[in-house]
Amino acid sequence: MKFVSYLRFISIYNRSYIFIFYKKHINSLIFLVVALLFVSPIHAFELSGVVGLENLGFLEAPLNNQQHSNYLSGVIEPKLTHEWDDSKQMFTFEPFYRYSQYDNRRTHFDIRELNWLNISDTWELRVGISRVFWGTAESEHLVNIVNQTDLVEDLTMEEKLGQPMVNLSLIRDWGTLNLFVLPGFRERTFSGSQGRFNFNPPLDVENSQFGAQGFKKETSYATRWSKSLGDWDLGLSHFYGTSREPSIIPSTNSTGGLNFVPQYPIIHQGGLDLQVTKERWLWKLESIIRSGQGPSYNASVGGLEYSFYGVFDSKVDVGLITEYMYDSRGTRAITLLNQPNQLIFFQDDFMTGVRVNFNDEQSSEALASGTFDRTTGEKFYGLTIKRRLVDNIKMLFEMRFYNNNASINDATYFLRRDNYIRSELNYYF
Repeated sequence: MKFVSYLRFISIYNRSYIFIFYKKHINSLIFLVVALLFVSPIHAFELSGVVGLENLGFLEAPLNNQQHSNYLSGVIEPKLTHEWDDSKQMFTFEPFYRYSQYDNRRTHFDIRELNWLNISDTWELRVGISRVFWGTAESEHLVNIVNQTDLVEDLTMEEKLGQPMVNLSLIRDWGTLNLFVLPGFRERTFSGSQGRFNFNPPLDVENSQFGAQGFKKETSYATRWSKSLGDWDLGLSHFYGTSREPSIIPSTNSTGGLNFVPQYPIIHQGGLDLQVTKERWLWKLESIIRSGQGPSYNASVGGLEYSFYGVFDSKVDVGLITEYMYDSRGTRAITLLNQPNQLIFFQDDFMTGVRVNFNDEQSSEALASGTFDRTTGEKFYGLTIKRRLVDNIKMLFEMRFYNNNASINDATYFLRRDNYIRSELNYYF
């Protein structure tokens, strides 16, 4: 009972701390970080991080007159670390803040990392707020469930919010076993009324629904066993708790109009991730089974990447990627008004891509990809280019195009006018 009470305290403390810190101390945080940029590290603390500017422009007129065609934003993400005890113990603090023009929900603060790590020969213990990545695939990461998605940062669901956790890793000859207690549930971030990538009718995040309340809602549990067997890297995982992926249910607002409400049920999810390295070949697989979020279902993504090194006797490396995504739920329309629905983007889709690494002094790289839905005919296209301009300054250029001819029964229908071009200029310190 004492342990349960302790976890409940951690859950309440983390939620309260983040809220109070965001409301009262964000200006102080920004001032502190800017000041630290101009002083040398003190008392063995190491400061690094990034300050950046972003321009997000859309090629089509918005769906409603509250939205805009261009958004400017700025981001600051410092990282403070300190090691002691012969590097067996480490403290990490990594806050994050973005200010976005127009979109009040994309303007947000988060603590990505705030934790203590203790390292031993046969175990590691991490306590605090952290981010964990599981997965091998390129197109989507089905098994990556520990952290909540920071959707206002990246529609590809790669960016994650910090998650309070107690993580014990047992390192043995038979593999590594990670055990997680995850107090404190984080709701998914969504754009505000003036932001793009928005639902129409709108999404009512103020009245989100949950499959449990109190301690059961706030605390989840996860475990993962991993092992390298020659060319094979294998992971088996299980998660129990409040789903990080909400269902979308129809509702009515105070005036009787239609809107949608996120619903977060309690789920079980078992996962498998596998990567096999054979010379120039990378074989990848992620597969899950989930229960508790409607009827039980399974989903998988698998494929391969083949690399050409030193193309035409140059420094350039080229990787060809192809993956297939399957979801047993098939196609479900968010417009159905009689049951909760999930946004299932990939249920019978192929992704193909080309990755180019120029291996130059500027660390230039590019990734072009296309995703094709065999059932609905939906298409996604993407291009990402990264390059260092000078020692500490990097640029990013990104284009995303969605199928403008998507029907009302397609999961991407709400994106039909959200083709965009994004550019970033980041200073790393």
